[in-house]
Amino acid sequence: MDKPTAAAPPLTITPPSALLPEGACDAHVHLIGDDFALWDGRVENPPPGTLDTWLDRYRTHLGLLGCTRGVIVHSILYGSDNSITLEATRRMGDGFRAVCLISDDATEADIRALADQNCKAVRLNYVHGGLLSWDGMKRLAPMLADYGFHVEMLAHSHLHLSELAPQVHSLPVQIVFDHCAWPDPALGITEGQTALEHLLAEGHAWTKLSATYRHTPEPQTLIERLAQANPDRILWGSDWPHLMLNGVPMPDAGQQLNTLLDAIPDQTTRQKLFTDNPATLYGFAP
Repeated sequence: MDKPTAAAPPLTITPPSALLPEGACDAHVHLIGDDFALWDGRVENPPPGTLDTWLDRYRTHLGLLGCTRGVIVHSILYGSDNSITLEATRRMGDGFRAVCLISDDATEADIRALADQNCKAVRLNYVHGGLLSWDGMKRLAPMLADYGFHVEMLAHSHLHLSELAPQVHSLPVQIVFDHCAWPDPALGITEGQTALEHLLAEGHAWTKLSATYRHTPEPQTLIERLAQANPDRILWGSDWPHLMLNGVPMPDAGQQLNTLLDAIPDQTTRQKLFTDNPATLYGFAP
């Protein structure tokens, strides 16, 4: 069965309204390339181009934003084969880290092999589905912690956080909720949103102030609330090249960044958001 092909992101973006701090990190992108095998269960094909082509575009993207560090999150379009993400991380060199996919039956050898290739986290996807379950993650959590990993989780705050938040406190690994925990803005401030803010305030979780274009048309209040909950537990990622949009218009990464900068004008908080917090979480050099 033929699958739709995703649109490519724009080659140019709105210029950022301010310079980012030295060592700024785009903590959430995906790398693609049609020289790597796709997963049969994918919902779409990525836009065409080899990994080298997309790495060139990625370097340009980082330069336009003013970032010198990055985190490459493995896309489910490639299933359980992390090869493209690990190879992209290798080619980008120092200052870049991988987030990979593992299954519930992953072994210590599997985790060690990823750690040896600059992988710092595994992803647990409640939104699109994936390989790792919550129960599987809890079983693997001590082993993940031993290798310095954390868990990046895509979940809906209004559907999942009330149930999951009480369990986060006792986990031996740190949890990062991607994309502001993907709320439903029509519901206002839900119990799940409040639970996320409490986890941040208590230092039990992190969140990426990323991809608000997927769920929140006017994200400034959401960003402000999460940043105020604990500025030491926030990160940002562009979500480039904006895969699996599911009908959402293609965003302008520069506009997205400027919305964030408008919501967080404080230079001290910006230093934490873009540089200090990702350095702590992903093990970048000071």
